[in-house]
Amino acid sequence: MEVLNNLAFGFSHALTWQNLMFCAIGCTVGTLVGLLPGLGPLATISLLLPLTYSIPTTGALIMLAGIYYGAQYGDSVSAITMKIPHASSIVACIDGYAMTLKGKTGLALFTAGFSSFIGGTVAILVLSFLAPMLGEVAFLFGPADYCAMMLVGFVCVSFVTTGSLLNGLAMCMIGVLLGTIGTDVNSGMLRFTMDLPFLTDGVAIVSIALGCFGIAEITKNLDAKEERSPFNGKINLIPTWPEFKRIIPSALRGSVIGSFLGILPGGGPAIAQFAAYAVDKKLSKYKHEIGTGCIEGVAGQAAADEAAARTSFIPLMSIGIPENAVMALMLAAFIIKGIQPGPNMIASHPELFWGLVASMWIGNVFLLVLNVPLVRYWLSVFKIPYVVLFPSILFFCCIGTYSVNNNLDDVLITAAFGFMGYMFLRLELDAAPLMLGFILGPMLEENFRRAMLLSRGSFGAFVTRPISGTLLGLIAIFVTWQVLSFVIQARKKDAAALAPVVLEPQE
Repeated sequence: MEVLNNLAFGFSHALTWQNLMFCAIGCTVGTLVGLLPGLGPLATISLLLPLTYSIPTTGALIMLAGIYYGAQYGDSVSAITMKIPHASSIVACIDGYAMTLKGKTGLALFTAGFSSFIGGTVAILVLSFLAPMLGEVAFLFGPADYCAMMLVGFVCVSFVTTGSLLNGLAMCMIGVLLGTIGTDVNSGMLRFTMDLPFLTDGVAIVSIALGCFGIAEITKNLDAKEERSPFNGKINLIPTWPEFKRIIPSALRGSVIGSFLGILPGGGPAIAQFAAYAVDKKLSKYKHEIGTGCIEGVAGQAAADEAAARTSFIPLMSIGIPENAVMALMLAAFIIKGIQPGPNMIASHPELFWGLVASMWIGNVFLLVLNVPLVRYWLSVFKIPYVVLFPSILFFCCIGTYSVNNNLDDVLITAAFGFMGYMFLRLELDAAPLMLGFILGPMLEENFRRAMLLSRGSFGAFVTRPISGTLLGLIAIFVTWQVLSFVIQARKKDAAALAPVVLEPQE
């Protein structure tokens, strides 16, 4: 009952005309930022951070938060329609773009918007009821536990890849190797830079995502002989009731997964989308369709993405620790306003805490109202013939890549990954496991080194700690089960091939 009273108190602050305006501005700007290739909430919040000096405290933080979770939905639009993802919408390229090629773009976008609404709502409930308690969960995880959690993420390769498991593992390892390029965070030594100065800071995830997905797909389309535009024809927007019944379970599963992973440092939308997709491929009634343009493949990842974006505020506001770069900028905005997030924030600034929580649900409604009716207008842009459309897409890809570091070398790196991605498509290799390895590889290395330093070189820390030991046990059980399943299926195929062929007598 106390939480309901607190939420009512928060809505009384969030529903003022001034704060509603800032919430609407944040959601709109965030959606537009998500639509543009290469740009994201990190760059936008960085540019707008100085504005917080002249904007009231609650309104400024509401606007910046709206930009963050508004961009999560905008990311899905570009991934579904053009196969140009951001870090938090890589999985949307798999089934979302496949639905686009089947002429179901409107249905895919509606599913992403509706699932994001469900994910945001569930995350806000978690944030309201469990924020003070769940903030302590992050303290329970040590380096060994995070290392084990990263290994669980690698298990998702068998679910994310749309080709053979062996090819998926190979692509994942390529991603891990790409993640090692740059400066070693512990020793300061340069690794695999080939004496090229622009590789000192490593390869940006924006360059890999735009190259291996966006530019590669454009090149593949231009290589096709037939004139094509996947956006022509009638737009089916509203799902049927049977389709709604398929969306809701996947969205709820993704919401729970995203809400949990958003709390953990190093988690967030980028990992939550892969985890939700893996769970759907295991638990969905239509799991055999996922990967070929299935509605569950869009719903689960969109809900997890949006839920993780909101629950990532829990460690920031509860214990004062930002769990990703965007939250670090939000921490800077709090400090600019003279507020120190932490355990005392709820008691010291209840109007700010509960006003921000209430504004997240209002922003959720704004995003649903803003984006679902505009789906037809988003798609009308893409009715332009593809031969005219692709130069504009390439232009925005180059602008987005360049804007990250204001460096022309990043554009050349993106072009190189575009060629690499095109070769992957020709060889029928899936780029999604590569992205998974690139995201998880550096985090796995960092936490493994920390764990070994704290345990003085003993591997026993990974087994003796309850969390890491449990996770490693689950990994062992899963791998054993996968190997046994593979052997049994191989023997069945061999038995079927060796079975004598019985010829029926001809009449």
